[in-house]
Amino acid sequence: MTVVPQAPSQGFAGGAVIASPGPLADDCRSVVDRDLPGRTDPMVAELSGVIGGPVGRHALIGRSRFLTPLRVILLLAVVFLALGWSTKAACLQQAPNGPDGALGLDWSGSRQYTALCYSDTVPLYGAERLDEGAFPYKKSWEEKAGDGSTQQRYMEYPVLAGLYQYGSMKVAKAWDAVSWLPGALQVVLYFNVVALGLSLAWLVTVWATVLLAGRRVWDAALVAVSPLVIVHAFTNFDPLATAFAAGGLLGWARRRPVLAGVLLGLGGATKMYPLLLLGPLLVLCLRAGRMRPWWQAVAGAAAAWLLVNLPIALLFPAGWREFFRLNSERGADPDSIYNVITSFTGWRGFDGPLAAGETPTNLNTVSFVLFAAACVGIGYLALTAARRPRVAQLCFLVIAAFLLTNKVWSPQYSLWLVPLAVLALPHRRILLAWMTIDALVWVPRMYYYLGVQNKGLPEQWFTATVIVRDLAVVALCVLVIRQIRRPELDLVRGGGVDDPVGGVLDGAPDRPPGWLPAWLRPRERSMQAWSEAPAIR
Repeated sequence: MTVVPQAPSQGFAGGAVIASPGPLADDCRSVVDRDLPGRTDPMVAELSGVIGGPVGRHALIGRSRFLTPLRVILLLAVVFLALGWSTKAACLQQAPNGPDGALGLDWSGSRQYTALCYSDTVPLYGAERLDEGAFPYKKSWEEKAGDGSTQQRYMEYPVLAGLYQYGSMKVAKAWDAVSWLPGALQVVLYFNVVALGLSLAWLVTVWATVLLAGRRVWDAALVAVSPLVIVHAFTNFDPLATAFAAGGLLGWARRRPVLAGVLLGLGGATKMYPLLLLGPLLVLCLRAGRMRPWWQAVAGAAAAWLLVNLPIALLFPAGWREFFRLNSERGADPDSIYNVITSFTGWRGFDGPLAAGETPTNLNTVSFVLFAAACVGIGYLALTAARRPRVAQLCFLVIAAFLLTNKVWSPQYSLWLVPLAVLALPHRRILLAWMTIDALVWVPRMYYYLGVQNKGLPEQWFTATVIVRDLAVVALCVLVIRQIRRPELDLVRGGGVDDPVGGVLDGAPDRPPGWLPAWLRPRERSMQAWSEAPAIR
């Protein structure tokens, strides 16, 4: 890292500094307000040769009226989303394999695994009875368990995710009913409608991350061009949740805690993880003595979550409870650390063999206790660090801890980490290496599902790659913790910046409550307003 002091005579108030992983150009006036990776990052400088090389010394940064960084990054996101759709296209092939030669999806030869194109969206169209036009949470059906017993089933997703599937189904059926529109199987139309909505949601995620990145705007390009977008943008419905989570953080950064809470609450009604982001905000607000905005955010989240969930819970209580019942009763996911241990050791799990529908109580308890312990450790780190951590740093640590300790890590869950990792640890080569490893886990996963009898991979080939992915995430956590302990290594905080995502916390002095014990207080030298340093926004 090179720190370059600038004299006030060059127009920099207070002699601000810029931190970068490499030497800067002689003329640094244009980089004070924006990080230019073509000059500061060797990897980006090398890649920029494709389009003419790094930006020139005399370039007028920030003067373009059309190709702004935001628009360029959004265009990159569109390209990678298109690549993501193309990876799923093989599973949309048709063949005359139905009754009397009717067209149906061609998944012969386990195409969904051999072509690596599997998406939950396609089988769920029939499995959730959406093809019948059924309203989620009201419609039920009988499903046979492995032991031959039957169980009544409902839509298994949180309310907003279920309603999104229902709305997409209605659009697909309306399209199919119009004779002059291009035709296809209803499930294919449904997938494309879902994919369009998920694309818009991911673009919102990218947009919010760009705005949250502050002067390091180009860091957000990694959200747009992540290999995980190609593999998992359309595997499930998670981009909806990332859009709400990123929007909630943007609302917090813009000092609108109620809006932030509402968006996080809506995210919690889509996938539960956005609600976990309220935890880091609690600890940081407690340290800064700014609890009122946090309570406003909690109130907004609770109101939004109840507004969405309460009508369904009152009208269709059994259907509404299905998501919670299923997640309580399901065992260790193939991607979880618990299944990895079982795979290599033959361990029978915390609960031993379970009958169909039996709850793995011990596994649930262990998973919860481990995550709670990780949160306690993160809270201790946040309260005692010499300088208050950034919001994105703690949010990344909490979500990473949740995934590492949870009994379920569906492959598309890794999308949750992408915007948080980019904001927490802006080291492009490190992040790109992790994203590539995580995306490549999809290959052995699919060939493991294919089965050894069909020339698939043995389980240990797949679980070994899961270990590599977990170690990569742990390494990211270690680097984030290191930068929390040594904030002078944090590239985001170069030049007097405190926390671009902090909102009311940005530049605020530490004022922990009097009842907080001494061992949970920051060191004395951090008890000042960091905004006194020369700021770069």
